[in-house]
Amino acid sequence: MAAFPNPNSEAGLKKLDEHLLTRSYITGCQASKDDITVFAALAKPPTSQYVNASRWYSHIDALLRISGVSAEGSGVIVEGSAPVVEEAVATPPAADSKDAADEDDDDDVDLFGEETEEEKKAAEERAASVKASTKKKESGKSSVLIDIKPWDDETDMKKLEEAVRSIQMEGLFWGASKLVPVGYGIKKLQIMCTIVDDLVSVDTMIEEQLTVEPINEFVQSCDIVAFNKILDFYVIVVLILISD
Repeated sequence: MAAFPNPNSEAGLKKLDEHLLTRSYITGCQASKDDITVFAALAKPPTSQYVNASRWYSHIDALLRISGVSAEGSGVIVEGSAPVVEEAVATPPAADSKDAADEDDDDDVDLFGEETEEEKKAAEERAASVKASTKKKESGKSSVLIDIKPWDDETDMKKLEEAVRSIQMEGLFWGASKLVPVGYGIKKLQIMCTIVDDLVSVDTMIEEQLTVEPINEFVQSCDIVAFNKILDFYVIVVLILISD
């Protein structure tokens, strides 16, 4: 059982400050009734002259208002002070209003300025748990080969391809392309793209972007030639692009 001189005296406050130089709490690794005993004995908060005691006082004051303090302790005695009633360490009643609760939330910080190894480990575990629970599952992807046909043999195919590639959206990535003869001097554009399934609908893209103004100035129609799901690796459709 430890004993402290009256912390309202200069000598007592100095001893308290020295005691808290290497500690977060009066005893143990969490706030307990020993902290309440010393806290209650103080007539007023320690001045900034006593850095360690001042930080500890602010921390205990915040804990009392938001989460209570453990009833455990080693039985610290402060000379010249009355014993602390057990109810003083019980969890305080909930705030009377939402505004009061919000105000208390602002105090839920480590005002003491020091953390024990146990507190650091607990904080790291909480952060890892939150990160794991909020991590968004990666969407599946698909590779798509599209045939894009012009109106006639006079259509500028270079401008047609530029117009197609000008379509940009999240989850759409244009790839290789080639011109394929279809007869009577007309060639079609065959182009590959990769899409994120949850973000891009190829059918919607064709209906709402590839076959409407201003791109329909060059494009007569579009057809999906191949649609391959990409699972654990990219599926590269090489033969379709390099063979006639």
